[in-house]
Order: sequence, then C-alpha cells, then structure tokens
Amino acid sequence: MGRGWAIVIHGGAGVDPNLPLHHQEEAKKLISRCLSIGVSALRCSLPAIDVVELVVRELESDPLFNSGRGSALTEKGTVEMEASIMDGPGRRCGAVSGLTTVKNPISLARLVMEKSPHSYLAFAGAEEFARRQGVEMVENEYFITELNKGMLKLAQEANSILFDYRVPNTGSETCGASMEKPLIMNGLPISVYAPETVGCVAVDSQGQCAAATSTGGLMNKMTGRIGDSPLIGSGTYAGNLCGVSCTGEGEAIIRGTLARDVAAVMEYKGLGLQEAVDFVVKERLDNGGKAGIIAVSRDGEVACGFNCTGMFRGLATEDGFLEVAIWD
Repeated sequence: MGRGWAIVIHGGAGVDPNLPLHHQEEAKKLISRCLSIGVSALRCSLPAIDVVELVVRELESDPLFNSGRGSALTEKGTVEMEASIMDGPGRRCGAVSGLTTVKNPISLARLVMEKSPHSYLAFAGAEEFARRQGVEMVENEYFITELNKGMLKLAQEANSILFDYRVPNTGSETCGASMEKPLIMNGLPISVYAPETVGCVAVDSQGQCAAATSTGGLMNKMTGRIGDSPLIGSGTYAGNLCGVSCTGEGEAIIRGTLARDVAAVMEYKGLGLQEAVDFVVKERLDNGGKAGIIAVSRDGEVACGFNCTGMFRGLATEDGFLEVAIWD
C-alpha cells in the first residue's frame, strides 16, 4: 500500500454467527466512530502512540465492548481491568492489571511507561500509582452493566468460567446458536452474545508503530486472574517493523506469544505483514485455541486474521482504504 499512516481497531474475536442485526450495526457504528477519531488524529500528524491511546480510551468509555465501562465481572461480581500499551520506537511499554477504580486503564498503562521506572504495575500498587498521578477515578459500580450481571448469573449457575463469547448452554433462549445444535468453541457451546477485548494499532506518517489493548477479562474469572491483554509479547507488541494487538482466548494467546511472534516471523523469516499474521494464527494457536490479530507495518500496511467465526474490526490507510467488518 506504500508508505503512509494506517490504523486498525478491534472489538473482540469470536462473534456469534446468529448475532441480531441491530447488535451488529451497533458494534459497527462504534468501531466506525472510533476509526474516524483515529484517522482524524493521524491526519493531524499525531504520533502513533497518542492515536492508539486516544482510540482505546474511547472504546473503554463505551459499555458495548469488554473494557473499561462494560467489563466482564469476576466471580465476586466486581471488575478487575487490565491494559497495555507499547511504542515501537525504543520498544517502550507500560501495563496494568487488577484495576477497580481507574476510569481509563489504557491511560494509566501509558503513565506507567512514561512516569514510572517500571513496565508493569498491578492491583493495589497500580491503584496507588493512579492516585499519585491524578488520573480520573470512579467507583467500581461505574463499570458494571445490567447485561453483565445477567451473564455472571448464567456463569455461576453453570459453575463455569465463561470466555466472553463462549457461554455454556443453560437451556434458556438467547441470541446465540440453536439449543438443539449449539456451536462449540474450545469445548464450550455458544449460547449468549458478549463482546470482547478492544485494541488499536497504528503507524504514523513517520513510520512509527504503536499498539494498545484493554479488557475486563473473562466472565466469572477468579479474582486475581491475569490474561494476555497486559502481557507484552502476548496480547500487545510494537517494534520498528509492526504494531500488533490480539483478542480471544487469553490463555492460548499467552502460550503462543502471538503478538511478538508476528513481528518475529517478519524479522527472522522475512514474511510480509499479512503473511505473518496468517502464519501465527495457523501455527501458534494450540489445543483448539481461538484468537484474532490486528496489525500494521511501518510501511503503512494493515492486516488482520482470526480462526473463529468473526472479529469486530475497522481498518483505514492513508491511500484511502477503509473497511468496517465483522465476518470473514
């Protein structure tokens, strides 16, 4: 596509194929709005690191997806959020986990990168750092939605940890697959639609890449559980070649170090961006793991790939390419 800025956004992978059209349109409108914000910022020559933070903040502030407000609930009915951000030049990074009162986790992750001597802060230490930095704090109830309360109830009735898009069949009619033949993902049938992790990758007009990922994690997860989203190299990675953000089954993404592997096969195998994404999705997800990847290259290319039913995504490049999609 030639040198120039580019941006890709995701709102989670593994979409119920029977998701009602009005839910599909609602998700696409949010992705489109956030894509427009990112494109405008890139056109104004904002650095890629500023763009990915800006876009993910917007996604965190809307309850539709599983990050910030609208995050999945723990087994105790609380929210523990996590996020990470990485700036390709110098491979600087910041990550946070176990946040309960920080309104925008991605911005705290950036402050960890820029205002602390560390790369990762979690739980009470991260909250204390947030207070010292003067970021906006809210009560935990701000993040909790009625939809997620209902999903937690389903999870607890099933005595199961529920992946955001894979909910055991409880016998109740939902917007998911038919009760007679539920769709199976990683041994769990889909019966309830629930959005997933959010992320953004961008390359600016200077060829500098950045990536950011934010999530509430899994419904009914154990308190203290940490997924792939805040782990540099698993859910998020940016270097001099590309920026990558992942979504899906966190444990499988962690085992496969998906985000770093996209950059690694470009660097060591000489693959192009889309080739690298396709290779990692095919070769690095074991034991039936499901995931999606979005990526940009320093040359202004965009790519995405997933091995599940769909991924909420939006892509745009300086040369005029624009796409907002869910399905393959």
